[in-house]
Amino acid sequence: MFCFVSGMFTLAEVASLNDIQPTYRILKPWWDVFMDYLAVVMLMVAIFAGTMQLTKDQVVCLPVLQSAVNSKAQPSIPGNADVTPGFEATTDQDKEMAMRTVSVESAPTITPDIPLSRTTYSQLQSTVSNQEPKNEKQDSSGRKTNLDYQQYVFINQMCYHLALPWYSKYFPYLALIHTIILMVSSNFWFKYPKTCSKIEHFVSILGKCFESPWTTKALSETACEDSEENKQRLTGAQSLPKHVSTSSDEGSPSASTPMITKTGFKFSAEKPVIEVPSMTILDKKDGEQAKALFEKVRKFRAHVEDSDLIYKLYVVQTVIKTVKFIFILCYTANFVNEISFEHNCKPKVEHLIGYKEFECTHNMAYMLKKLLISYISLICVYGFVCLYTLFWLFRIPLKEYSFEKVREESSFSDIPDVKNDFAFLLHMVDQYDQLYSKRFGVFLSEVSENKLREISLNHEWTFEKLRQHVSRNAQDKQELHLFMLSGVPDAVFDLTDLDVLKLELIPEAKIPAKISQMTNLQELHLCHCPAKVEQTAFSFLRDNLRCLHVKFTDVAEIPAWVYLLKNLRELYLIGNLNSENNKMIGLESLRELRHLKILHVKSNLTKVPTNITDVAPHLTKLIIHNDGTKLVVLNSLKKMMNVAELELQNCELERIPHAIFSLSNLQDLDLKSNSIRTIEEVISFQHLKRLTCLKLWHNKIVNIPSSITHVKNLESLYLSNNKLESLPVAVFSLQKLRCLDVSYNSIAAIPVEIGLLQNLQHLHITGNKVDILPKQLFKCVKLRTLSLGQNCITSIPDKIGQLVQLTHLELKGNCLDRLPAMLGQCRLLRKSGLVVEDHLFDTLPSEVKEILNQDTSITFANGI
Repeated sequence: MFCFVSGMFTLAEVASLNDIQPTYRILKPWWDVFMDYLAVVMLMVAIFAGTMQLTKDQVVCLPVLQSAVNSKAQPSIPGNADVTPGFEATTDQDKEMAMRTVSVESAPTITPDIPLSRTTYSQLQSTVSNQEPKNEKQDSSGRKTNLDYQQYVFINQMCYHLALPWYSKYFPYLALIHTIILMVSSNFWFKYPKTCSKIEHFVSILGKCFESPWTTKALSETACEDSEENKQRLTGAQSLPKHVSTSSDEGSPSASTPMITKTGFKFSAEKPVIEVPSMTILDKKDGEQAKALFEKVRKFRAHVEDSDLIYKLYVVQTVIKTVKFIFILCYTANFVNEISFEHNCKPKVEHLIGYKEFECTHNMAYMLKKLLISYISLICVYGFVCLYTLFWLFRIPLKEYSFEKVREESSFSDIPDVKNDFAFLLHMVDQYDQLYSKRFGVFLSEVSENKLREISLNHEWTFEKLRQHVSRNAQDKQELHLFMLSGVPDAVFDLTDLDVLKLELIPEAKIPAKISQMTNLQELHLCHCPAKVEQTAFSFLRDNLRCLHVKFTDVAEIPAWVYLLKNLRELYLIGNLNSENNKMIGLESLRELRHLKILHVKSNLTKVPTNITDVAPHLTKLIIHNDGTKLVVLNSLKKMMNVAELELQNCELERIPHAIFSLSNLQDLDLKSNSIRTIEEVISFQHLKRLTCLKLWHNKIVNIPSSITHVKNLESLYLSNNKLESLPVAVFSLQKLRCLDVSYNSIAAIPVEIGLLQNLQHLHITGNKVDILPKQLFKCVKLRTLSLGQNCITSIPDKIGQLVQLTHLELKGNCLDRLPAMLGQCRLLRKSGLVVEDHLFDTLPSEVKEILNQDTSITFANGI
């Protein structure tokens, strides 16, 4: 290698500035590659010129004789200060001139303008000494020196710096600097941190997409689809097995089939021609890698499409190279003619040398001129390539990239066009090989991604695995819950004995015709799952589905086919339905739900939609659970004459809505978690002859009006979690009352009139301030549940033994020190139904404990 600086760096080290990672080569169009090679050649020229200049470059100078001889020269050589004995005649002409001068002159004088050799000078000294005996003592007889040689070296160096043009001396170094700048400019976009990371990520993803088996299989499947349409162009098409379609469109291949045709393919303007195909199953590992690639491509696109930094940087570096080319060409062309072999030098050192002017030769002039011309030629070619690059950059909009051709050649018609840096990178890749971007487009297609998901999903979720996830719910029905899958596995529809199917967070759920095999399916849950159904599947659901739960974030997620299920009995809608979007619910379509009995809406309504009356003739239960939004308009309720159960929870109601009093068939009213303070309107409930259950719990009710006695058919009254301080006597006149819940209030005493409730079976007074239990309480012999926890009770009367039907007794959180032994007379009470502290249970006699623990021994005996 050539070494031309003291640092001893080689050509390979300098050329490394032009190197890039091998994977980046796909982003190097032909002009960049060509310019890289030109830069390497220019680098070699510069290094060669620099090396030659350091090792060979020199200037040789000789004095120029003056036209006239100085006649006033001094008679004595040693005493003459102008004589330069150090200079010797280097040519025969000089020697002859010296001899001629000695022979002609009568006096021993010499002209300082004539260079003398050592021989001539000795002879001259001898002649002078013979002619002038007076000067014998001054004859030349001293110590010899090398002064004459140093004078030549001195004048050569002086003239090298004074006579030679600066460009002749610095051309190699300038060429080297320019070339390095061009090299750096060519690859700066690969080195700049903000673009390097994106480029590295892009090249990595592109390579994986190109080599992914899914790309080959997906494009092969496309080729197979085309081959079905162009059978005359097939070779061996008869050997292709047909896809089993679950789509309503006959002849279209199934997107969910796990079998993919693997074939040879090629991209062209025409349809791909199929070679001998072979059916293979996508490997699980390949499928997982492909799914990861789809996610990487999606994130990379979102990240890169936001900016055009890579495009701008490439344009800037191309402009810099072009400007650099013009600059080099302009100033270099002016100095070509200044490089010459001969130079005239006037160093102004006559007092040291004795000569004013020298004629010099530059031995590297010819070589440097040829190298300079070569360098200019290379620069010109380099510049024209730069101009072409600029033309290409601005000829078409490189910040937009269309996959139109790929869409035409494949079945992936949904491949989107891209923009900004993403588009520019794809344009650059096209200059290397268009096959890269075409294969890359497969991972931009949602259709392709969905096919991959279906194949991977069916490969993972087999029939046996799904069977293991089937469970029994509270209603003793077989239930399957699928959560956060990429789709619905085909094997689900082979579970013919399934009763309940729950699909949650499955955005690409599709229900095929195979669902018609599930003859026991009556309940379907769609939680954030806008499922699409085929026509045959819809017909089955329309006739057989009885209960449907739809949970959504936006009303648009509710599938349109939901409103056409004519045999649906129960519909649960859970999601955002604010006042501005009420009309978007599609309640007009509820008219098709001719057998709907239960409508449950959990949302943020400000009014009951008027169109809900479309289902009023057959609706028996209406539930509205708000999220705290105040429900203002309730007039629509008046038309729902057949509603037997009504729940208005968390609707910020301050009073009992008057529209409720028109519901003559109402049996169960639940106004839980509102802001009701007074219930003076309760007297109007006397018109609701069928009302048996009234739930006013979790409100702010302070007292109960005596008019409640008019609601004579009331069987259950829930007033827990209010602000009651006492119970009016009127409550105990409700002879049909079987359940009374006044838990978590501020009640201090239980009225003795409680003994009038002979039908009372469940009494809940937990979380109050009761300290004494009236004896009349134990006349309610039908009590099964008695909750007295978290009060201030100090003792339990022995009469508690009269409650022979008692099965649940809560006493925990009181001030008791013992339990009465009469608990043993409560024949149905067991330890599991006795909620009390352990130390209190230990105060019971052993025989009572045995009675209370009897359920354990009986269960054990029955088990044996």
